[in-house]
Amino acid sequence: MAGFSLSQDLGIDLGTANTLVYVKGKGIVVREPSVVAINNSTGEIEAVGGSARNMIGRTPGNISVIRPMKDGVIADYDTTATMMKYYIRLAQKNRSSFARKPNVMVCVPSGITMVEERAVIDATKQAGAKEAYPIAEPFAAAIGAGLPVWEPTGSMIVDIGGGTTEVAIISLGGIVTSESIRTAGDDMDEAIVQYVRKKYNLMIGERTSEAIKMDIGNAGKPVENDEMDIRGRDLLTGLPKTITITAEEISNSLNDAVTAIIDAVKNTLEKTPPELAADIMDRGIVLSGGGSLLRGLDQVISDETKMPVFVADNPLDSVAIGTGMSLDYIQHFRSHPSISSRSTMN
Repeated sequence: MAGFSLSQDLGIDLGTANTLVYVKGKGIVVREPSVVAINNSTGEIEAVGGSARNMIGRTPGNISVIRPMKDGVIADYDTTATMMKYYIRLAQKNRSSFARKPNVMVCVPSGITMVEERAVIDATKQAGAKEAYPIAEPFAAAIGAGLPVWEPTGSMIVDIGGGTTEVAIISLGGIVTSESIRTAGDDMDEAIVQYVRKKYNLMIGERTSEAIKMDIGNAGKPVENDEMDIRGRDLLTGLPKTITITAEEISNSLNDAVTAIIDAVKNTLEKTPPELAADIMDRGIVLSGGGSLLRGLDQVISDETKMPVFVADNPLDSVAIGTGMSLDYIQHFRSHPSISSRSTMN
């Protein structure tokens, strides 16, 4: 039984927005926001994950809420290591006291630099891993979405996370060509904040903008022009105010982010060898990550590329599931460290 083994290897999807931990033999056991609340006067950690996220925009002066990951890479090293240590402990809360340290497979964006990758590996070891192996995010997403990554056939994955959008063509257990852009879910939220601020002189928080995106956000022209009441602070009077915003306005505000994602998909297709391009024409493009849940995005990409586009069965978990499943191939990652991202360095 996996539950009684002396070690349980882990797969960690260390995302800009959320961190997921997969325990071998159990599946995903931790799913928390990548957020940490720190007491400024003592330097102590006040809260991690969901409870820290609830504090965003609501903290007293002596507490700072930090998102230690930015654009898929570590922006605050010590806080990231502390957060990972907390999540690794949480994932192993029932383990035996004799258990050895786990091997950890951890996700990195495909466009990461050597220094950024080293920081992720070091932070993972500092958080309690025996060995840490990086795996490129789109590769993990493709495994998690059930694509035949080890076969000599081309698969295309577009993983739209919080900080990065990763587009990759995968064949024979490696990334053939890829593109990593730092335009993703967070940029969409920010675009909504800026639009509302510019047009209505209303200041809204990041949690409100995310709720707007999820409720009435659209990649293309909305089918139904839904409306939503939003509350914020009037920048002219400084007082709270409620306005009504339409789906069409939100769709327009998201236009730049959606165009950037479509361009990344097209650029990757342009660099694809013709044999693999033919496979992708047949099999289509698979979307994963939280950003793929934006209404109409699959249709807009399909219209622009003239290819079938599908959203993965479990888009929010694809990367974590793939990272966990790749633990079975840990020998392969030991002997091919380049599988993670070196092969995709432009």
